[in-house]
Amino acid sequence: MQRICYKKLWKLLIDRDLKKKDLQKMAGISASSIAKLSRPENVNTEIIQKICIALNCDVGDVMGMETITEEKVAQDD
Repeated sequence: MQRICYKKLWKLLIDRDLKKKDLQKMAGISASSIAKLSRPENVNTEIIQKICIALNCDVGDVMGMETITEEKVAQDD
């Protein structure tokens, strides 16, 4: 099974010495959107677009796909 992963986004923030709160302000997104990204849950493509514009990057720079095991799925539920 695969799901969206935002590890690239968190690494990008670290590389740029930014915190999640900084991203929230720069992109003009809500704290709940940041929380969804942290879990990782689905977010509206408009949120991803705002993040990419704020960080001057491409969608592939902030998200990707990860394979998860059945065991991991059970833990997340």
